Amino acid sequence: MDPHQVIIRPVISEKSYTLIETEGQYTFQVDKRANKNQIKNAIEQAFDVTVHKVNTSNVKSKPKRQGLTRGRTATWKKAVVRLAEGDSIELFEGV
Repeated sequence: MDPHQVIIRPVISEKSYTLIETEGQYTFQVDKRANKNQIKNAIEQAFDVTVHKVNTSNVKSKPKRQGLTRGRTATWKKAVVRLAEGDSIELFEGV
């Protein structure tokens, strides 16, 4: 898979920023079919960094209500990537 097909978007939240500052871990939404090796290779190719560890989890859908209709949010796969010491991704700098 192409790195841009594996990595869908970065996850922007208070918890993800805390992980960046304290642990050097970056959070991404990734393709549901991607495994840890594919995610590692995609991050290394896209951002020119060295990946130390990849943790993945499937985020389940939640009930959502808008007006009188009911529905559910989409399920998606989250990857928390720990980079090697001294590496950082410029995408998150100064945001």
